[in-house]
Amino acid sequence: MNRRQIWLTLITLTLFALVPPLTSIFGQPFYVDLMARIMIFALAAISLDFILGHGGMVSFGHAAYMGIGAYTVGIFSYYGIDNGFIQFPLAIAAAALIGLIFGALSLRTSGVYFIMITLAFAQMLYFLAISLEEFGGDDGMAASRSKFAGLIDLNDSNQFYYLVLACLALMLFILHRLVQSRFGMVIRACRTNEKRMQALGFQTYRYKLTAFVIAASMCGLSGALFANLNEFVSPDAMHWTRSGEIMIMVIMGGIGTLIGPVLGATGFLLLEEYLPEWMEMFMTDAGEHWAIVMGPILIVIVLFGRGGIHALFARKWLARGNGHG
Repeated sequence: MNRRQIWLTLITLTLFALVPPLTSIFGQPFYVDLMARIMIFALAAISLDFILGHGGMVSFGHAAYMGIGAYTVGIFSYYGIDNGFIQFPLAIAAAALIGLIFGALSLRTSGVYFIMITLAFAQMLYFLAISLEEFGGDDGMAASRSKFAGLIDLNDSNQFYYLVLACLALMLFILHRLVQSRFGMVIRACRTNEKRMQALGFQTYRYKLTAFVIAASMCGLSGALFANLNEFVSPDAMHWTRSGEIMIMVIMGGIGTLIGPVLGATGFLLLEEYLPEWMEMFMTDAGEHWAIVMGPILIVIVLFGRGGIHALFARKWLARGNGHG
């Protein structure tokens, strides 16, 4: 993450921090939940970007870990255990364990085989969740908000919002440090030329598996927050289309930039929220077919916006710097 990315990250996080007071001033509390949802998906997106953008691991089943985190909170809630100090660490640990198992097998393949096996594992978990009738099966299950011994009241939308923001800021900092470390250097080098790294004596499989587990655990955290936001858990959280959406957020924002996926999640979910309304203004019932318009927008961004939304900011910043020069 270069200097421009750091400044863009700080500006983005500051804007997120201003949402609750601004919504209070203008009497629009709906935006607190909307922006919390955006930040939760941003967490999932930056965890995928860590292995995709820096490690070249195209995981098409990343939402599985989000689902694991959500179901951990939901199942504990089902049995009357709503202690967040128990739910959240176990949600992260469960996602990490599944990531370790799936990664250990998937990373023995490469290319399209890696993509397909990660997709297959995710779908396996999806159908497993559907078969669990005790926990709602295909209909899903209710989940109560986690409790943190009076330290944080997640039933207060503002407190929950700032918890999500703190998690996002912390994960961005951790990933930034990891990417800049020797570990991150090896992961990036594996993406470029793994055989050369092996020839130099690095056990690339272990490095990539460690990165895969870290990404899975972070996505598990986003799942735990997602269950608290919705107070509901369903198998849809880990469907392959959800994995596709998370990957689109990464590509849309800018691969390998960390802050890019946050911008991508913001752009994607705002379009998803408001595009149907905008279409209704021009044609009745057109909002039901919002995906017809969303598709071409994403294609244009991928084809002509090289580097995603992040690159647009970077180019403007660079142009301004050259202008001052």
